[in-house]
Amino acid sequence: STVGSVRYSPERAAFVWKIKQFQGGKEALLRAHFGLPSIRDDDPERRPPIAVKFEIPYFTTSGIQVRYLKIVEKSGYQALPWVRYITKNGDYQLRMPDPVSSGASRLPPI
Repeated sequence: STVGSVRYSPERAAFVWKIKQFQGGKEALLRAHFGLPSIRDDDPERRPPIAVKFEIPYFTTSGIQVRYLKIVEKSGYQALPWVRYITKNGDYQLRMPDPVSSGASRLPPI
């Protein structure tokens, strides 16, 4: 990766990429090559997709900001006028392309 740290988490069957600070206007790249020895089906439609999930706390991709927040609470609950921004993934799934002649598979760039 160009930034952060990456590790494979077998209990989650996932690569975990942690980035401590991500500056605006910058791009980060993660490349991973992994084999799926248990999947030997040549039919691309029968290969399971690879799911991509991510979360960026304290950031909005749209740039929307809450400038005024008024809380009216009559039950006595002490509400705080605080907003937490978070960006989460949509539904991203990638399918592995047909194997190349060398027998290796390559993912399309994300």
